[in-house]
Amino acid sequence: MNISIRQWQAKGVNEPFEQVVKELGTLDDDQALVRVAGCGVCHTDISFWHHGVRTRKDFPLTLGHEISGTVVDGPPHWKGKNVIVPAVLPCGECMLCLTGRSNICQKQRMPGNDFDGGFASHVVVPHRFLCEVPNKLLEHHSLEQVSVIADAISTPYQVLKKSELVAGDLAIVIGVGGVGIYAALIAGIMGGRVLAIDIDDQKLAQATAHGVSATLNSRGMELKDIRKQVRAIANGLGAPEFGWKIFEMSGTRAGQELAFNLITYASTLSIVGFTMDKVDVRLSNLMAFDAKLIGTWGCKPELYPEVVELIASGKLDIRDFVQTLPLSSINEVFRDTLAHLFTRRVVLVPDFN
Repeated sequence: MNISIRQWQAKGVNEPFEQVVKELGTLDDDQALVRVAGCGVCHTDISFWHHGVRTRKDFPLTLGHEISGTVVDGPPHWKGKNVIVPAVLPCGECMLCLTGRSNICQKQRMPGNDFDGGFASHVVVPHRFLCEVPNKLLEHHSLEQVSVIADAISTPYQVLKKSELVAGDLAIVIGVGGVGIYAALIAGIMGGRVLAIDIDDQKLAQATAHGVSATLNSRGMELKDIRKQVRAIANGLGAPEFGWKIFEMSGTRAGQELAFNLITYASTLSIVGFTMDKVDVRLSNLMAFDAKLIGTWGCKPELYPEVVELIASGKLDIRDFVQTLPLSSINEVFRDTLAHLFTRRVVLVPDFN
């Protein structure tokens, strides 16, 4: 459903917008109408818009998959509730869903990819896996801020769980941008001894300011020198010599090459960042080190309540990592995101909701 401001104004601005939406389309039994509070700008959106990555639904298509808002129509038990719309919406019935892998359900639907997304005033979504936002969470965070749970926070949370990180493990996070910073923070909450690696001193300083154990700027360094530095840092942190948990978040060839070269005995390397570049690696290292290489896709909706509780409990404070801007500035925001001008995740807020 795609409702324009012009259609709304033609009805008269004094009439509730939800009523206009109802007149322009009827919800299916499995759908809910959500008034968007905010929608985060993700690298995936930029890839669709600029890098030629294809969406599953042909254009025209409204992008945006990091959505929070309020249910204004749909099943009675959802009406009026504040929610986060998971970026991956599975069917809930297939073999993958029933065996705990709903994040890769082959019938999954993604806002801004399979259907119109959250860079809008309202969005129609399947309601089965909506995640309620408790009032406790909103005591210190706005509803628009927590839209980033839908991807930027839930995605690293899932991969940290998959990595089997335990207290005392060395967690090496490569790339502490809009997603990687949450991987570093959550790893620390889980008891990991965290090393953040990046090529941007400002990002590393931000990580340090929020409690990350150690940082390393790898710009211009040879791989062998980085490995040597990492071993020294691990020793200084009192971390184990083996069993390192490595998280590649940068989505760059250099980051992925570094991540693979840091594998040691019993390591687990998790690939989260996406790039179209190919990397030359010696896969036999996995055999020699008895190591694991895993990927991840989004986050299964079943884990969302755990992420919400991290924030609601005060363990994870996201306010310093999010900035809100009006939806009407989307063209400028996309341009400046492409140019890497933002230091915080941008959440676009509808101008007239």
